[in-house]
Order: sequence, then C-alpha cells, then structure tokens
Amino acid sequence: MSDAALPLLGSRRFLPLFITQFLGAANDNLFKNAIGILIIYRLLVDNPGLSQVLVSAAAGIFILPYMLFSSIAGELADRMEKSRLMRLIKMAEVAIMILGAAGLYLGDPYLLLGVLFLLGVHSTFFGPLKYSILPQHLKPEELIAGNALIEGGTFVAILLGTIVGGLAILLDGGLGLTSILLIGVAGGGLASSLFLPKAPANQPGLRIDWNLWRGTLDVVRTVTRIRDVNLSVIGISWFWAAGAAYLGQLPAFAKQVLGADQQVVTLMLAMFSIGIAVGSIVCERILKGEISARTVPYGALGMALFSLDLFFAGGMAAHSGAELGIGGFIATVPGLRVLADLFLIAVCGGLFTVPLYTLLQSKSDPRERARAVAANNIVNSLYIVVGSAVVIGLLKIGAGVTGIFLAAAVGNAVVGAWAWRLVRRQA
Repeated sequence: MSDAALPLLGSRRFLPLFITQFLGAANDNLFKNAIGILIIYRLLVDNPGLSQVLVSAAAGIFILPYMLFSSIAGELADRMEKSRLMRLIKMAEVAIMILGAAGLYLGDPYLLLGVLFLLGVHSTFFGPLKYSILPQHLKPEELIAGNALIEGGTFVAILLGTIVGGLAILLDGGLGLTSILLIGVAGGGLASSLFLPKAPANQPGLRIDWNLWRGTLDVVRTVTRIRDVNLSVIGISWFWAAGAAYLGQLPAFAKQVLGADQQVVTLMLAMFSIGIAVGSIVCERILKGEISARTVPYGALGMALFSLDLFFAGGMAAHSGAELGIGGFIATVPGLRVLADLFLIAVCGGLFTVPLYTLLQSKSDPRERARAVAANNIVNSLYIVVGSAVVIGLLKIGAGVTGIFLAAAVGNAVVGAWAWRLVRRQA
C-alpha cells in the first residue's frame, strides 16, 4: 500500500466512508448470492427451470433501480448535506435487511427478489454520494489514492460477501446465521456512517424532478457537456460491461471448458477481485497523486492482451470428464495460466478505472458532481444490459465461452486506441 493511501485509512475524512462503502458492497453480494443458492438448492429444488429463471432475473432486478431512480438520487445528493443523507440511507438498509431476514424465514422467493430490488434502490441512492463526497473531504492530490482504496475495497467486499453468503446459507441453522450477518453488517454500516464529517450541499434548493424519464435525460446531459467527463463515463461503462461479461462466464468456463468444479469458480473470482485491488494501488503508486489518464490506455491494452491469452488458455485445456477441484486445477499449466490471466486482466482494470473515476469527480461541475456520478451509474447500467445482450447473441451463433473472451480482447484493444484521445486532450 502506498504512502499516500495509508494516512487516508487513518483519517476521519476517509475511513468512515471506506468502512460504510465496504460493508454496503459486502452486504449486497452476501444477500444476492445467499438467495440465489437458497432458491436453487432449497426453495425450488423440484422446479429447476423456474429456479434458473428467477436467479437469472435477479441480476436485472438489482440493476433496474439504477436505470429508474439514479436521476433522483443524484439530485438529492447535490441538494442535501451528504453525511446526513448517507445516514438516512443506511437506516433504510437496516430496515431492508430485517425484511430480507423475514423473507428467508418465510421461504418466499418472490419476497426475496422484492427485497433484492429494494437493496438495489438503496445502492442507487448511495452511489452518487460515495463518489461526490470524496472531492469535498480529500485534497486534489489525495483523490487518486482515495479512489484506489474505494475501488479495491469494493471488489474485495464483493468477493467476501459472495463467499460468505454462499457458505452461510446452506449450513445447519444457515437461515438464522445469514439473517444475523445481513442485519449486523447493515448495522455496522449505519454505525460507521455516524462518524462521517459533514459535507455541505453542492446546490442547496435544487428542484427535484420527479418525472423519471425527463430527469434521467437531464442528468445524463450533465456529463455530455464536458468532454473529459463524458469520455470518462464511457470508459467506466465499458469496464463494467466487460467485467460483467467476464464474471458472468466464469461458471460455464470452469465447468464446460476447464472441467473444474464450483470451488475453482470461487478461486477465479478471488483472483479477479484481488487483481482489481492490486491494480488500483499500483495505479496510485504510478500517478503519485497526479490527476491524469495516462495509465488508461495501458490498462486497456493489458486487458486486451491477457483476454486474448485467456482465449488461448481455454483452447489448451484438456477436459478429462471428471471435475477438477482446486488442488487438481492449480496442478495444471492451463489452470495456472487461467488464474494468472484473470489476475492480470483485473490489475490492468485497476489501472484503467481509477483515473477515470478521479477525472469524473475532478472535471465535473462541483454544483452537479453528484448528478454526474448518477449519470455515470445510468450509463453503466445501459452498457451492462447491452453487453449482456451481445454476449447472448454471441452464444446463440455458437461463439462459445472462449469466444466471449476473444470478443472482449478485441473490444479492449479498440477502447485502448480510443483512450489515447483522452490522454492527448490532457497533454
């Protein structure tokens, strides 16, 4: 960890936000994975077709609020004092998790999906706050370090939440343990939010537009007016779409191509998540506080090269018919190569995204900063939906799982070439 990042972790200007964000991301994924496994292995075990449909729909249910309510979330974050609004949102998370615990005990999959939607609403309203508050509490030269810690911490939290949710729910007494964890983590997030320093409203008295369609268009226009911000949003959105494509294909890649079991999927997810954290810190060390996009093209090129190698590594794998566990998988050359590729793709992802988030914050109009972050969330969601449709289309025409990685390599190479435009603009 860098010399700039360590002081932030000991500072009240940053640590409460980091903890609040970390616990929120962990809880989101703990709940999502827990209910997915519960639906498949317990609630609808006799109806696998319906269980697959509901679990597949879960991702869309969680992301839908970002598309619907981000405009209102951004306007509220610009209008209100941010620490107070964060505490209100964290209080709502505790209530949502109490409802989620009730859903677990009742065993109603539709109630659980409804709670997942509410959790998506919670995350929608928290998102503009966590990024727009950073420039108010941190010095300009600290923004890169702050974003690196937030980005890296988020992916580690996603990993922990996913693993814990999957393990806890199927234990004896798993419903009670999972419920305690969900409510306890939400309560921890609320407690940490109490220590957030005040962050004055960016635009007090801003009128909230409750027309979702008109409000969404207006918020998106806030990022199209400033070229650097617009390009940053496009780059961040590409990363989330590509990341969703990678992570979404890991189970099929492990089972169908590599002949590996579910534990190997978890290991691959761990390598990707840790890689993002490492790449974020490496980016901060390279830039040393400079607000610059100069690592972005190299990050995209690295993602392209290692995605291409992942494609070839899949072609090398020899499916023996018996599923490999972690021990057997890491004893093979293709297995080690796949893990290295996923780790390095993610490291390059950190080099790619951290500067873009910092540019989004630093170049946007301070009066509209939260709305710019909200617009970014809207565009991210659209890219993920379109990316998912492209993945489905490629699979329909027989591209296969490894074909998705090849397409991602080509896309990253194109984005790398595009990124030079942003770098030249700053030069």
